[in-house]
Amino acid sequence: MIVSTTPSLEGYKITAYLGIVSGETIIGANVFKDFFASITDIVGGRSGAYEQVLREAKATAMSEMEMQARAFGATGIVGIDLDYETIREGMLMVTVAGTAVKIEKIF
Repeated sequence: MIVSTTPSLEGYKITAYLGIVSGETIIGANVFKDFFASITDIVGGRSGAYEQVLREAKATAMSEMEMQARAFGATGIVGIDLDYETIREGMLMVTVAGTAVKIEKIF
């Protein structure tokens, strides 16, 4: 499946628009990651633990969206929008949405 933030896919023709698809995940940072992240923040640098959690949350949300698109019979998703939202202290919601489409390769 080809996914893109753009409204079209270069080299492909959209033959059908099947509807909006989305994926969501809520993640919580655990105490140990918080502790080590605070040390990283004090001494400087990037918090690898948080970055990994964010990557996993994004991958989960994207996977959910793609499964939903496949259930629609889609071969692509266009116009993807990815959003991160704090819902309470220590909890982060990652949402992704796009339009499921059928595409054909242009020769």
